[in-house]
Amino acid sequence: MSEEKKSLNFLEQIIEEDLANGMPKENLRFRFPPEPNGYLHIGHTKAIGISFGLGEKYNAPVNLRFDDTNPAKEEQEYVDAIKRDVAWLGYQWENECYSSDYFQQLYDWAVQLIKDGKAYVDSQSSEAMAEQKGTPTQPGVAGPYRDRSVEENLDLFTRMKNGEFDEGSHVLRAKIDMTSPNMLMRDPIMYRILKKAHHRTGNDWVIYPMYDWTHGESDYIEQISHSLCSLEFKPHRELYNWFRDNVYEYSQSEYPLPPKQREFSRLNLSYTVMSKRKLMKLVEEGVVSGWDDPRMPTISGLRRRGYTPASIRSFVETVGVSKRENVIDVALLEFKIREDLNKTANRVMAVLDPVKLVITNYPEGEEEILIAENNPEDENSGSREVPFSKELYIERDDFKEEANKKYFRLTIGKEVRLKNAYIIKGESCIKDENGNITEIHCTYDPLSKSGSGTEESKRKVKGTIHWVSKKHAVKAEVRAYDRLFLDEAPDSHKDKDFMEFLNPNSLEKITAYVEPSLQTAKIGDRFQFQRLGYFNVDDDSTSEALVFNKTVGLRDTWAKKNN
Repeated sequence: MSEEKKSLNFLEQIIEEDLANGMPKENLRFRFPPEPNGYLHIGHTKAIGISFGLGEKYNAPVNLRFDDTNPAKEEQEYVDAIKRDVAWLGYQWENECYSSDYFQQLYDWAVQLIKDGKAYVDSQSSEAMAEQKGTPTQPGVAGPYRDRSVEENLDLFTRMKNGEFDEGSHVLRAKIDMTSPNMLMRDPIMYRILKKAHHRTGNDWVIYPMYDWTHGESDYIEQISHSLCSLEFKPHRELYNWFRDNVYEYSQSEYPLPPKQREFSRLNLSYTVMSKRKLMKLVEEGVVSGWDDPRMPTISGLRRRGYTPASIRSFVETVGVSKRENVIDVALLEFKIREDLNKTANRVMAVLDPVKLVITNYPEGEEEILIAENNPEDENSGSREVPFSKELYIERDDFKEEANKKYFRLTIGKEVRLKNAYIIKGESCIKDENGNITEIHCTYDPLSKSGSGTEESKRKVKGTIHWVSKKHAVKAEVRAYDRLFLDEAPDSHKDKDFMEFLNPNSLEKITAYVEPSLQTAKIGDRFQFQRLGYFNVDDDSTSEALVFNKTVGLRDTWAKKNN
């Protein structure tokens, strides 16, 4: 086996074998088929990456198709969000398709199946049908309406379509095998009555096709060559093929290519939930501010938090394509965004827990402009001006009145360097009546200015701290996020609700001071706050009131904190 063959994942191997066996390359066509009943989340990025990635690899078209067969749960808002997310990830679809476009064709094929004796109208209650269907270890039995005549079935199905019956009174079922070991083959429901307006077809229909019937036939209509889906659909493959083959019998002249379903493992991420229903609960109960809350695993939430398309695509590529379910550590996703932003994010200074620092020997009223490099990882990033003055803000935990030898920040009698500026020496501090430090006094070495070329400027000290000039500082709100759940697998506990594992401290709002260059930052701009982490400008931000989200820290403090 060649090295190239070895490096192919199992889906690529399937495609290569099909091409080797005579499938014309121009017949390759893929699709990503979300249901528009919620926002896409990080789990979907694997399915998106696989289908669109294969499209890019084989120069084949990829459809974005909305499987919109349940008007009770689907909305245009979700359609718009899905399109926005897929485009933001950097993928382009060939055609924008909707299963609802095929409602008439699906209905016509269902009528044909009735005429062929392969579908019938069942009038039992859902409870009776469930009982009659059996269990995984006990075969099902035929229901009382299974042998209705073709004429009666056609009449009832037509009247269902015309809205003559109440919801739940009748369904259309495929007539397959009530004793099949695969319960999905025991006369599955194809249509149910649902008197709800559809976001695209309005009130044109009062019967709606079920997912299993719609999905495969939509693939067939679009002439999808390889229908790729996650592992939970593996038991559905037999039914997918049954529907496909029975329609193919009389439609092959118009649709010559029967699609092939293949399954891959889902992307599961630690410390979160992936169920749209559970994510919806977080939104509806106000645990989060919306689908795009930066704590949510949705693509729109990750985007708002400051994640980049490149970091998410790299994450998906690293996870790879497999046939076995596993849980990916969220730390890998965080590593990927650090890796990307380290190369692309400009460095700035911000103080999140400020305490006043006074340089007692700095000339009163004097100010100067220092030049700071934007990004040492990017030689084309340029530099910026940073104002410096007698009074600064530094981080409260960057000063201790007394400290041991392992403390390399500012303390009485010891020196540190102010980033891009001077070496200072701690002299004294002022405290309030509760013993809290309110002001630190220090002296500076005027010959130690960074980059000035003097011998003093080259002098090494063990610590460097960041700062912001008090007079020029811009006040900003910083939203510091922690993991939304305290448990690694919050929805895996049979005896507890996933909501019990919510982290009560997943959001902290901080009043910070940032350097004045950030006054012109635009929504979505990403920065490294030096020594603190990566941050981006939130959607709520304005020029009068800056708001930053903490994307991720500079290093993985969660693992350290929880060991």
